[in-house]
Amino acid sequence: MPKKVPVRLRVNGEEHELHLPPQRILLDVLREELNLTGTKRGCDLGTCGCCTILVDGEPRLSCLMLAKLAEGHQLTTVEGISPAGALHPVQKAFIDLGATQCGFCTPGFIVTAVAFLRDHPGATRDEISRALSGNLCRCTGYVKILDAVEAAARTLAPAQER
Repeated sequence: MPKKVPVRLRVNGEEHELHLPPQRILLDVLREELNLTGTKRGCDLGTCGCCTILVDGEPRLSCLMLAKLAEGHQLTTVEGISPAGALHPVQKAFIDLGATQCGFCTPGFIVTAVAFLRDHPGATRDEISRALSGNLCRCTGYVKILDAVEAAARTLAPAQER
């Protein structure tokens, strides 16, 4: 049996104390230990963006991060993007504009878009496209995804200017 180490994680505002092998990656802990299955396993190489979460508000690939190294940081998964019972404007736009297709890549796109629009509420389509370039989709051709993030940007921009 491999040695386990204590790991304290703050995920979506909740504290979790776990005992894990030191080599355990954050993606596995989120999905298997904490049952937060919105974060998806795609490539395990850091190239697809399916496993994107926010670490201290910045998009990071959970397949490339050891769980132990996430201690002391605020982690937000797609499940924690909006208050309980509500949708974030990015989530709502994805639904309204049919940007989900199979839905596998959707959580990574949403998490990345939420962080980007927080800092760039008036972003152009080209800026949005560049910001999302680390997230891959095999179904949609990206048009509806970009439409949804653009729509969310229009919704968020007036709110952030107040």
